[in-house]
Amino acid sequence: MAEPRLASGLWVAAYLARLRLAAIPAYLARRGDETSGAVIVKLATMDGQARAFVRRWDFASDTRRWQVLAEGAETQVDAALAREGGRDPDLWVIEVEDRQGRTLLEEDGLDG
Repeated sequence: MAEPRLASGLWVAAYLARLRLAAIPAYLARRGDETSGAVIVKLATMDGQARAFVRRWDFASDTRRWQVLAEGAETQVDAALAREGGRDPDLWVIEVEDRQGRTLLEEDGLDG
């Protein structure tokens, strides 16, 4: 049976609220389709480095999991996100700024 999916806009709002509660700075860098747009979370560690995460299907576990889309210099990650945005007009991008590298993506309800 297919896993039910939360509308993208609702998931993004809930995720941003959880980050606020944890005192982790984040903002919406790109608004996508409210219902079904894919979501990318960019983590900027404030040292010129960044990592971008996207949810993809993991055939081994038969679930959707967060995977690294791009990592390295923040300018390179931004370029990868621009390319993804060029291919997908419905894409959401959330930017998290945390020196400790926290995204909360591993927490219940966000992990997959």
